[in-house]
Amino acid sequence: MANLEDLGYKSILDMDNDEAIDVLRQIRLSRRIPEKATASQSSTKTIRKKVTSALSADMAAELLALLENTK
Repeated sequence: MANLEDLGYKSILDMDNDEAIDVLRQIRLSRRIPEKATASQSSTKTIRKKVTSALSADMAAELLALLENTK
């Protein structure tokens, strides 16, 4: 049966101070980086597609008239 020693990781207690601090910094930095940054971009694209596909010709003309009036 495998145990923690079989993983081959060196314990922080066995490291030098500088080496242990470097390992802890790497762990902290890896937790701060978001894993999925593109998830919000894909959801906005699908929302825009749904809104524009449901737009009829009458609604488009009305929207264009509203935009022209705001200028």
